[in-house]
Amino acid sequence: MPADLNWAIGGEAGDGIDSTGKIFAQALSRAGRHVFTSKDFASRIRGGYTAYKVRTSVDRVESVVDRLDILIALTERTIDENLEELHEGSVIIYDGERTTMQDVEIPDGMIGLDVPLKSLAEDAGGAIMRNIVALGAACEVTNFPIENLDESLEKRFKDKGQAIVENNKKAARLGQEYVAEEFDHDFDYDVETTDNDYVLLNGDEAIGMGAIAAGCRFYSGYPITPATDVMEYLTGRIDRYGGKVVQAEDELAAINMALGAARAGARAMTATSGPGIDLMTETFGLVATSETPLVICDVMRSGPSTGMPTKQEQGDLNQLLYGGHGEIPRFVVAPTNISECFWKTVEAFNLAEKYQTPVYLVADLALAVTEQTFPPEAFDMDEVEIERGKVVDEDDIDAWQNEQGQFQPHFPTADGISPRTFPGVEGGAHMTTGLEHDELGRRTEDTDVRIEQVDKRERKVDTAREEEDWDYREFGDPDSDTLVLSWGSNEGAMREALGFLEEEGTDVRFISVPYIFPRPDLSEEIEAADDVIVVECNATGQFADLIEHDSLTRVKRVNKYNGVRFKADELAEEIEAKLGEPTEVEAE
Repeated sequence: MPADLNWAIGGEAGDGIDSTGKIFAQALSRAGRHVFTSKDFASRIRGGYTAYKVRTSVDRVESVVDRLDILIALTERTIDENLEELHEGSVIIYDGERTTMQDVEIPDGMIGLDVPLKSLAEDAGGAIMRNIVALGAACEVTNFPIENLDESLEKRFKDKGQAIVENNKKAARLGQEYVAEEFDHDFDYDVETTDNDYVLLNGDEAIGMGAIAAGCRFYSGYPITPATDVMEYLTGRIDRYGGKVVQAEDELAAINMALGAARAGARAMTATSGPGIDLMTETFGLVATSETPLVICDVMRSGPSTGMPTKQEQGDLNQLLYGGHGEIPRFVVAPTNISECFWKTVEAFNLAEKYQTPVYLVADLALAVTEQTFPPEAFDMDEVEIERGKVVDEDDIDAWQNEQGQFQPHFPTADGISPRTFPGVEGGAHMTTGLEHDELGRRTEDTDVRIEQVDKRERKVDTAREEEDWDYREFGDPDSDTLVLSWGSNEGAMREALGFLEEEGTDVRFISVPYIFPRPDLSEEIEAADDVIVVECNATGQFADLIEHDSLTRVKRVNKYNGVRFKADELAEEIEAKLGEPTEVEAE
């Protein structure tokens, strides 16, 4: 029996794949099991292959792997798409009564369970519940107590009335009973339950939760995959804390609304994906030159242009670092796992206000849509600290006024951080223009003032470098001669890959970097290694370029850009293959 169970449901978009997968994932987590999910979906409302995969174990799981134990196949294509991950003993649940599934051939060594999903669902009250019948069948195959499914069904359907809830429970039990009565087979799977209590959420939800915890009270956005769930999470919830969500007419309006709210003193945020970042870039410059604290979340997807909206990629890095005309001070913070999506969101708001500068909070599709379990204490609200920076009120406003009693919001301080005041503070009235301006915020073309203001804005970054902790996260063997570097969502897969590598006798030091700018100096770590390998989901190695620039050392690269996230076992093989290979320069 495998230490963990890998389950999936697949079919066409519009078949309820996502909701079915989430119901099962929630049931597993409520039964005290760790869960890690993965989604494969087409960028259309109906049609096109889509799948929801769940990896579950009593131990923590942080990645997907190349193994599939149980597959609910609503279409024949589902079997073909997952054939390489199926193995001897894999169970395939399908409905042979469907016209498109009547000629399905189950691969040798695998177990096919022909379950009349639609007919049983109709017996329970409606064909729409066929996926729930399949979940009941899966419960029987895995010896998973079906009572654990009940709570998840109640949460999902309670708003539709108790009758609908009971119908779904009946549908699940009909699926369970059918497998028990019709198939005399001793399945190899036995899903253990525990008394542990876990929270199940995805990266977008963690960002939204972090925003509320950080005191965000205004969010404006335009729907775009895969960032929309941030707005959906905040909608309704932020209102309880006096906040507001506004769906703007486009990304330009979204960032400008957020800018206005931030100027008014609210902690404000917007979230989008690569195409939206393109549109927001001009206002991003205004945010920086007006020294307005604003958090802009970029949930990356495959590009360029419209690209592949529902596929994984980390291709926006250069845009986030260098995008915009002129030279724009900024921070780029990149969470490396779902719990960090919460904590780095809190940090992003603090950085924005402490240094009065825009902060890019950068996630990717793999983080955004993946659900994972965490103990509740991973999100301890008592640990959240809010730092609003150099805010002045009536008691100390005099220190920041000139001889005429005018407030100086862009005063060239030694640390680059000027005083900030909120509307309504007596003596704090001021203006700021997007044109170059003096310490009062008034436009100027004076060459000395221009130099003074540019230098002042850049000094904020230098101050932050000295005052903040920009450290990395480290795993594996700290004394290994092999160093692997990565950023973003690759951390989980790489952490599990360390186990596969260790089984092969390969020790690796792994450094995961959550700060892209400013970022930690890794020169000493790189100098101490014989092999340096950078892992990322893009074609050109944008993070590897940064590492080479900083360290003046050529590195090896593992790049994936087919729209699919790294898997732990796959990544271990890629690392092994790179060991002993020359770098590109050495190869030439």
